[in-house]
Amino acid sequence: MKQLYRSYEESTEIFKKFQHDYPNNFKIESIGQTWEKREINLITISKDLKNADKKPALFFTGTIHAREWIGHELAIDFATYVLENLQTDPTLQTYLNVSTIYMVPCANPDGYEYARNHFSFWRKNRRQNADGTYGVDLNRNFPIGFVKSTITTSNVYGGPEPFSEPETCALRDFVLAHPNITIALDYHSQGNVFFPAHDFRHEDTLDTTDMNTLCANMAEEIRKISGREYGIHQGKPPAKLISGSGREFYYSHNIISTVVEVGTRNISDYMEDMNENIREHIPALIAALKETDNYAKNNSVKRVNSFEVTEFGSNHVNLKWDYPTNDKIYFEIYRSQRDKNFCNSSNLIAKTQNLEYKDINLFSNRDYYYNIRVVNKKTNQKSPFYPQIKVRTLIEYDEYSRTYYANAKATGYVAENLNNNDKHFGINSLFVGVDESKGVSYAVITINVKTLPDNALIKLASFNLYPINRVSTTIEKYGEWNVGLVNQETMGNITDFDDVESMEIIRYIGRPTESHQLTQGIWRTWSLSGLECIDLKKSVKDGMIVLRVEGPKGLRVGRTKQMMQWDIGYGKFGFGLSYRPRLELTYTIEPTTTVLYPKSVCTVSKQAIKDDEITAGYDKDGHKIYSTFEFNLSSLPPYNDTMITRVYFELNSTKIYIKDDIRFHLEFIDATINKDYEALTHREVIQNIGYDVSATELKNNQTQYFVFDSFSEIILNEKLKEKADITLVLKPTSAQKVIKDKSVSWEISNHNLSPKLVVEHIPKRRYPVSKVNNAQLIMEAGKIKVMWENPKESDFVGAKVIKNAFRKPLSPQDGQKLYAGTDNYTYDDFGAKDIDKYYAIFTYDDVPNYSEPIILEYKAKLS
Repeated sequence: MKQLYRSYEESTEIFKKFQHDYPNNFKIESIGQTWEKREINLITISKDLKNADKKPALFFTGTIHAREWIGHELAIDFATYVLENLQTDPTLQTYLNVSTIYMVPCANPDGYEYARNHFSFWRKNRRQNADGTYGVDLNRNFPIGFVKSTITTSNVYGGPEPFSEPETCALRDFVLAHPNITIALDYHSQGNVFFPAHDFRHEDTLDTTDMNTLCANMAEEIRKISGREYGIHQGKPPAKLISGSGREFYYSHNIISTVVEVGTRNISDYMEDMNENIREHIPALIAALKETDNYAKNNSVKRVNSFEVTEFGSNHVNLKWDYPTNDKIYFEIYRSQRDKNFCNSSNLIAKTQNLEYKDINLFSNRDYYYNIRVVNKKTNQKSPFYPQIKVRTLIEYDEYSRTYYANAKATGYVAENLNNNDKHFGINSLFVGVDESKGVSYAVITINVKTLPDNALIKLASFNLYPINRVSTTIEKYGEWNVGLVNQETMGNITDFDDVESMEIIRYIGRPTESHQLTQGIWRTWSLSGLECIDLKKSVKDGMIVLRVEGPKGLRVGRTKQMMQWDIGYGKFGFGLSYRPRLELTYTIEPTTTVLYPKSVCTVSKQAIKDDEITAGYDKDGHKIYSTFEFNLSSLPPYNDTMITRVYFELNSTKIYIKDDIRFHLEFIDATINKDYEALTHREVIQNIGYDVSATELKNNQTQYFVFDSFSEIILNEKLKEKADITLVLKPTSAQKVIKDKSVSWEISNHNLSPKLVVEHIPKRRYPVSKVNNAQLIMEAGKIKVMWENPKESDFVGAKVIKNAFRKPLSPQDGQKLYAGTDNYTYDDFGAKDIDKYYAIFTYDDVPNYSEPIILEYKAKLS
């Protein structure tokens, strides 16, 4: 396997040959020497080498860690691909017309050769330290966040000071001398995950969306090739952050920067794994190259000045933005249903020159993510992205929503070979799968759903876990991870491995997650089918649901792990309470049915008005005969706490003998109309109810149902608000030009068959509770404290606090969630005090309806 990997000397010879064969497009040069006097190769690929340094550039670095050979190999094959296809591939030609590629294929030549020839797991360079030990971790030797250490034997020893190593000095000097670099990719192994740069603060930055989207676009190219899904995770406190890395140094110089962790092992089987990794990353690198020009320092196409939600409902979202418009530019709007998703042609929903956009035909109670960028029509150069918007559409009028989180004390993992499984509950990670030391491991997740009504009818459900670590685990290409509903009637001790392994599973939910789908930094979702939703409800016992998460149970020969680590939200290594396992439900409840009988019915013809009689058709002169029905809504529950969910009008005909083509329509009209023939023929129709019925249908079925459509139900709900009367009119129509003396009578004397309006409704609060009062920001113990007074209303359930540094959060999802509950304060525990930002406080009830936010603006004090 190792013999297929090329030595540093071999790659140097390859690059020298490329320079000879492609003198106009390829150059190799040295940017410094290592401790062992090897030249540090820098290669440049361009359509015009003379002007390469004047064009925006992609900067590739590989194998800064000696045992991570993917970077070196990928650089060779990527260079080969570009050079061999440059003359025939119009896409490459287009991108390289405006961009340059710089690559340091191996940033640690000494360490790489030592790993190849002596000790495969060697990570550092080959500096001889003062105490006689060897090596500095070059990716801890940069100045941003540098951590001083004296433990020279550590694999992450960062050296005596920043830039103490010739390798990092060479990278520094090259980057500082090339301000045309706009994107930097640092290739590592292992994990199949992107780690965008961070600035050591618990805040999204203006270009967080740019970095996430760049990574997501690359990840989508990988998925198209191999089906493999890459994670994206921008580290933030309280998670442990990488200090002194090249990624943060490049980012500190306004370069979009990310680490790319490739594969499942440091030195993969070349033919089985590494070859595939290389093949899938070439189109990913081309996707990155495409973006270099858009992040050029002199790009005149700037990002929009603002981007916000103005209004949203159950099936629409209205967006607006600010930008000086002209005929040369337009805006691209992208929509996704998951965070950190790609922005490409498949989710581009609008190109517009307007400063607003209404997105319609959405699903209720779903998360939608919106991104925007500006495009120059002439050059096709694009702006960076404005920070992403997240909004959850409202629930429908008959729906409720709940998000339930895992109960910490009853959530944990059990492992076959460990004796302290009870200690794994309420701690920060769930290990699921198998490894040599733990054996088989299961996660048990207990969720309190006591607020779910007994008569709830679950419409949609999803279970979500946050993958916390792919790098330190080794996941090969086999096996799947499943979530099962546990039968609590037969369940034993959830902290005992044997009891957990023998749990009776009622049903597995959602689609299995296969090994190639496991990612870090992107929620994994198991979406339930309709039948699974029914079983989920049946599995509730004493207000609890218990789930078992399981993975592969066997190891391949020579492998030690097939284990995934998921966040529980608690503990010093967790990412916070927002990352707890969660169950999201959309449900309705069984409705109450109220039958309304008409307060009056009458037949209106040109000759007469007859009360308590129902006839419709045509008189002997061919004039229409109408029937009217008047209902009073006062017997229905109060409007503010009632939603009408379904309405239909039932009508039963008497025996009829009509053979002519006559059909009958039911109309919803203004109740104040006079019931004389002239007024009725000039009536204003609010809406037709249901479908018309023919005389032929009446012969076959005496009972007819006229079902209200959505618009009619909305109008009826408004009539309920006023407790008003409503009027329905039955009118005849015919395709024949003249039809005379043909009519149908309808039952009225038989109570069971008489006309009736059937109204199904549920108790549901229509409006949110009042907003909070006296909201304010103060500094306390070095933290920003948000304080407020909750409303005193009995339906108040809690207040939710959202933080956003880029806009006022008008949606309770648009930003970082700081708190949700009944307290009247919270802290921005890790928030930077030198960044302006907004805090929004929403109140909510148990529907939930959210109030309009109270917005607090934090202004950083300038020193």
